[in-house]
Amino acid sequence: MRLALFDKGRLGVVDGDTITDVTDQVAPSSASPAGALHQYIETVSSNVSGPVPDPTRGRRVPLAEVTLEAPLPRPGKIIGAPVNYLDHKAEMDYPTSIADLGVFLKANSSVIGPGQDIVLPYSDIRTDQEGELAVVIGRTASQVSADDALDYVFGYTCLLDITVRSVEDRSTRKSFDTFTPIGPWVVTADEIADPDRLDLRCEVAGETRQNTNTAYLIFGVRELVAYASSVMTLYPGDVIATGTPAGVGPIADGDRVVVEIEKIGTLEVGVDGSRATPYESRPGHRRG
Repeated sequence: MRLALFDKGRLGVVDGDTITDVTDQVAPSSASPAGALHQYIETVSSNVSGPVPDPTRGRRVPLAEVTLEAPLPRPGKIIGAPVNYLDHKAEMDYPTSIADLGVFLKANSSVIGPGQDIVLPYSDIRTDQEGELAVVIGRTASQVSADDALDYVFGYTCLLDITVRSVEDRSTRKSFDTFTPIGPWVVTADEIADPDRLDLRCEVAGETRQNTNTAYLIFGVRELVAYASSVMTLYPGDVIATGTPAGVGPIADGDRVVVEIEKIGTLEVGVDGSRATPYESRPGHRRG
């Protein structure tokens, strides 16, 4: 299934060019900032027989007539995988990779959905796009093995890990509001036979910048889930961004950024630089 949030938090099943509202079937009382899909993931994670969305029972409308939102607007945590493609390691001239660096956290307040805008913070510091496959955790996971890791995955989605190329800690540079576009929906794990065999493409302003396959990940999805769960307990609805390939580059006011992943979908957002300010104007900057 393709599960999406739309029209102020309604939960829908996407089928081709239509979406069926199943909110009242599976999350009728959801008022949490985490959203109806997060509530549904938590329900089915309990190993207790829970509601199953039935697209034949809900109100079906054309997908073009609704406003899609981030499927997980407030995930419990967002875990990033730095330097997880060898070509990106070479491109950025890093001496290390995820095997040496481990993982990092992004603020969950940085999430936006399809059609929204990345807001550039600085007018004189480069901000880059990074297209990535994202893994949505479906069951509480701690110290799981790579062999068992996919049993803990609920599904997959597209993600953009937006990054300021400044000197602060990685989590700071990647956690500005709007810096984690997610969507357009979550595809359940049963639809993806092997997450380490998916084509990924990212374009900016109509130009393809990144074009790869997840087969080239240094730590594949199984290894990432196992590694992350060895450090921190993963909970239903947590998101793991698997890393970006070569081709990152600056984004500018008015750009459209698109990431497309095979068998999942296409996420498109805009870029707004109208509120960008000089880097030296940031709070706490010491002049002189």
